[in-house]
Amino acid sequence: MSADRSARLLSGLLLGAGVAHFAVPRPFDAIVPRALPGRPRDWTHLSGLAELAVGAAVAHPRTRRAGALAAAALFTAVLPANVRMARDWRARPAPLRAAAVARVPLQVPLVLWALRVARD
Repeated sequence: MSADRSARLLSGLLLGAGVAHFAVPRPFDAIVPRALPGRPRDWTHLSGLAELAVGAAVAHPRTRRAGALAAAALFTAVLPANVRMARDWRARPAPLRAAAVARVPLQVPLVLWALRVARD
């Protein structure tokens, strides 16, 4: 896959996730770590804004490197929420539980993808 296409796909993933934080915030609210101060919805909106900003930065060649490095940091930062989701969803039906558990190791290829976009 070309470097430009890879960057566009990464940007689309981030922009789509950012929009989802505003369109359907409830699932995101539910995985905000309780240790964070303030309301979960505020963190949902903040992380959605971060994904939108990073996705926009990755989309533009002039800001792509910085945006992709920010994406790698963002994917790392959301790991605690994904761990919480996997823990909290242990009693859910098997497909939902499997999806929640899969999100945790999925962070590794996402970080590596973002770093590859930054390098290219």
